[in-house]
Amino acid sequence: MKTLHVELGDRRYPIHIGPGLLGRSELLRPHIPGRQALVVSNTTVAPLYLEQTRAALAGLRHEAVILPDGEQYKTLATLDAVFAALLRHRFDRDCTIMALGGGVIGDMAGFAAACYQRGVHFIQIPTTLLAQVDSSVGGKTAVNHPLGKNMIGAFHQPRCVLADTDTLATLPDRELSAGLAEVIKYGLIRDLPFLEWLETNLDALLARETGALSEAIERSCASKAEIVAADERETGERALLNLGHTFGHAIETGAGYGVWLHGEAVAAGMVLAADLSARLGWLSGDQVERIRVLLGRAHLPLAPPPDLSADDFLRLMAVDKKVQDGRLRLILLRGLGQGVIAGDIDPIRLRETLEARR
Repeated sequence: MKTLHVELGDRRYPIHIGPGLLGRSELLRPHIPGRQALVVSNTTVAPLYLEQTRAALAGLRHEAVILPDGEQYKTLATLDAVFAALLRHRFDRDCTIMALGGGVIGDMAGFAAACYQRGVHFIQIPTTLLAQVDSSVGGKTAVNHPLGKNMIGAFHQPRCVLADTDTLATLPDRELSAGLAEVIKYGLIRDLPFLEWLETNLDALLARETGALSEAIERSCASKAEIVAADERETGERALLNLGHTFGHAIETGAGYGVWLHGEAVAAGMVLAADLSARLGWLSGDQVERIRVLLGRAHLPLAPPPDLSADDFLRLMAVDKKVQDGRLRLILLRGLGQGVIAGDIDPIRLRETLEARR
């Protein structure tokens, strides 16, 4: 097991990474201050891992809520089932909500924890690669709205993240690839040596070799932990973690939630960001191709849906958390491993990218 920490003063918390962690109560119990715990999971993950998780809670009063699986259920309406369970079982302000699942469950359980009685304790137990390397760390929680992804949410940091790499054995290949998109993102925005390591070790990651996966998760989490510690509320550097996300969120919203996996949309979004960076003179054609090749090797899409027009993109991107004072900000690349926050994007170049994407 490897343990990293997100350094947030008295809210400092550990990220435990390794195999066989789900049943280890000694990793969870120090982060459950009260005597009540609610496990939130979904219909796919609960049959696989709920009993192991509940075994680690022996001696505590604990309940479980099982939500439907899929991005299309990441809504306020679905979230009401969590609030109803908390109220029905009379959970108090010292209870702990535990997210057992992928990014959707983590976001929803975290948002419920941020809202219930104005904030209760929260633990992340991510079971997908994407959640283990990205969404479980940093305290971003949210639900979707038909007009925009993750537009209703809160910052609410977990007390602990428990990333059991054994759970990746049951992950569908498509979900594994989606997680690799977020892993590749870290190399592109700030860590060229990691990007080069990924180019060398991608086949091992796709083959689910334990050592390679653990290394990728640890390096990704270390990068995110460092950024979150420096900029918890995304007023500056943390925005770099959104490379490809503004384009990607437009794809998810435009295609309909759940049609594209989040990592798939981010991958196509990163190709668009790379193309725009090249049009601005910041990347060479060879560098753009290098990005496309790596994402393609990871079995990720390299272009958005063909029926999503440039005008559709611009309309959807206007409803995005990176918009400030009506002006769109994008995360672009001034080189491999050099992400930048770019405002005042030349609209002609942006439209060229959106129209040439096919």
